[in-house]
Amino acid sequence: MVKLFDAFRYDGKRALVVGGATGMGAATAQLVQDAGAEVVVMDYAEVTQPGVKAIHVNLAEKDSIDAAVDACGGTVDALFSCAGVADGTPGIERINFIGHRYLIDRLLERDMIPRGGAIGMISSAAGLGWEANLDELEELLAISDWDAAVEWVQDHGKADYMSMKQAMCAYAASQAHPMLKRGIRINAICPGPTDTPLAQANAEQWLGFAADYRADVCVEPHTPLEQAYALVFLCSEAAAAINGQTLISDAGYLASGITRSFPDATPVAQFLFGR
Repeated sequence: MVKLFDAFRYDGKRALVVGGATGMGAATAQLVQDAGAEVVVMDYAEVTQPGVKAIHVNLAEKDSIDAAVDACGGTVDALFSCAGVADGTPGIERINFIGHRYLIDRLLERDMIPRGGAIGMISSAAGLGWEANLDELEELLAISDWDAAVEWVQDHGKADYMSMKQAMCAYAASQAHPMLKRGIRINAICPGPTDTPLAQANAEQWLGFAADYRADVCVEPHTPLEQAYALVFLCSEAAAAINGQTLISDAGYLASGITRSFPDATPVAQFLFGR
């Protein structure tokens, strides 16, 4: 007997988590597996989660992505694009955006994402305000060739964390219509500070962000699982009405800044939203 809450589950579905070895990606892989999915995890790092199919991939290399898609095979009912690196990492423009988009394109070319499928991406609060830069971002989104896209990013001085997260948010929004024509939804989350290995490696900047707000409301940085809850929901049938959205999962910091209910956040919120 089908129960209403089954829409939140993944029984009988196959999920692909790109960047699922650590952090929010690992939490996503564990959560969606617990929700009943068959799970494939792609990552450059070693995948240690039991019960999943592990595939090595380097998102900075097109041939590596092609090989990973070949190894994945089958269909993918839910794709979670979770991999990302910090500023200063060689190939950041490929790892944080161009590689994800290329992988999605390869899956679509092979009809590996069926009707009813969904894509969930991990962007960042740093990606907000993309609307103010949409005209320029549309130039990048219009370039489907790998090498040409890399060249555009480098020529425009956009090979950085914020720019590529803005590209991801703009991509999710721009694909709402064409994806849905294929029966596929696409959304992204924009997490606030989350206690991941990547955040710990950049603790002063990443985990220091919004520390005054968290102290005032007595909360800690989010756990990877707390972010995974939102991402897994967005790719479930329970989120059928949600498409092309960037969900801000930051405990209300930016909303409090925009509305001036926490005035210390207002300058940051205005900057990030481009207002």
